Amino acid sequence: MKRWPVIPTILVAAAVATMVGLGIWQIQRMGEKEAVLARYAAAQDKPAVTYPAVPVESELPLFRRSALNCVKVAGWQSVSGKRADGEAGIAHLAECQTGGGEGPGALVAVGWTNKPENPDWKGGAVQGVIAPDNNRLIKLVVTDDVPGLQKLAPPSTDSIPNNHLIYAIQWFFFAFAAAVIFLLAVRKRMAG
Repeated sequence: MKRWPVIPTILVAAAVATMVGLGIWQIQRMGEKEAVLARYAAAQDKPAVTYPAVPVESELPLFRRSALNCVKVAGWQSVSGKRADGEAGIAHLAECQTGGGEGPGALVAVGWTNKPENPDWKGGAVQGVIAPDNNRLIKLVVTDDVPGLQKLAPPSTDSIPNNHLIYAIQWFFFAFAAAVIFLLAVRKRMAG
């Protein structure tokens, strides 16, 4: 009779334990993400805040109403975006100077068109909602009417994924599959 493979058993057990641990961690992350999303949803009903000159990643005022004065448009970005009614097109983002030309300024999503050409908007006081931005942490999505542009879809917490339960299920499945495959391989080895 063949001996039980000790070293492979230890390796597979460690891998299965790691995958189960990752599944448990994803379930914990799901709870954390749900709390963040609830905080963001509650932020939409709170009073307006001052747009942060230098955003702090751990204290971003996401989904809060705010306002700023775009003293000068220093540059434009055209990215895919949705109009308020959901139609896809081009969102126009202005790199705004908010002071005397110093400091980081602000990224302002001014409005929507179906053309990539930069709008004629030269700046000014705008109101909007603070939304997440991958490069600058935050941007102001304008809710005012801007001449020559249509309103963008307002920022929504629905755009923030919470896939942690799916990831947890995947990790648990991987752990189960690894254990079953190992046991079948050992059974075949022991029988042969």
